[in-house]
Amino acid sequence: MNTGTDRRGLWIAVASFVLWGLMPLYWHLLNSVPSLMIVAHRIVWSTLLVTAWLCWKNGRHWLREVLREPRKAGMLAVSGCLIAFNWGLYIWAVNAGHVIETSLGYFIGPLVSVMLGVLFLGERLRPVQWVSVALAFAGVVWLTVQYGRPPLIALGLAISFAVYGLVRKLVAVEAVTGLGVENVYLFPAALALMVWGETQGMGGFLGGWGLGIDALLVIAGALTALPLIGFAYAVRRVSLTAIGLLQYVAPTLQFLIGWLVLREAFDGMRAIGFALIWAGLAVFASEGVLRSRRLAAAAQAA
Repeated sequence: MNTGTDRRGLWIAVASFVLWGLMPLYWHLLNSVPSLMIVAHRIVWSTLLVTAWLCWKNGRHWLREVLREPRKAGMLAVSGCLIAFNWGLYIWAVNAGHVIETSLGYFIGPLVSVMLGVLFLGERLRPVQWVSVALAFAGVVWLTVQYGRPPLIALGLAISFAVYGLVRKLVAVEAVTGLGVENVYLFPAALALMVWGETQGMGGFLGGWGLGIDALLVIAGALTALPLIGFAYAVRRVSLTAIGLLQYVAPTLQFLIGWLVLREAFDGMRAIGFALIWAGLAVFASEGVLRSRRLAAAAQAA
């Protein structure tokens, strides 16, 4: 893997996490729509968009080429279920007024990713990186204690997304193709849920919710696909340790939206936990920049 590819993967990962971090504002616009219907529309429109692109780019046999390899097909079925669970829990939590707790989930998630990278992929942390992880871990523990109860929403989001990242790293499938296969697995259930919702009074597409809401639901398909494609692209080109720590970008933005925009409760004791996490990020980023400069200088000298 060359340095240019590393840098490109890193920036694509950052862009994906920024977009994810801003998503509570988008889902808040859809708070009049039941969460299950939002998830169903998200899957259906994402499937149509991604599969149309893949058929145009790779021809109509792209799906068959992946499904004829049982290991890939099975792992993508698992990753599809994981991301569907993650989407559903996240959208419900945002529209139920738990944006700050969802941000806690995505703060915990990178720690789970780091542990998975060390345990299953043989990745190693340098001493300064251990310091940054320790600071972040201390911050997450502090925040968990301050909630005064098991943070089930946060834990569900953290574990499901970290395992999703591990599965996608282990599957040697191009990013858009992998997302397309995942969506194809989820499409029948999502379409059935949409139809059921319309017949049971939970839906209002093309009439009940208004054209503005309908348009937002369709656009949600693109907003679902873009960051996931970026994440799947980056996770195969950047170490899972780096991906895990970069994921703090999204929950930081989510937290700020929950606190400053949506006015959810946040006190000084919880601020201590966030300060520890941000300190860990600062240590990690500084160490990475200094190490890159040293390596570049050594390569130039050689």
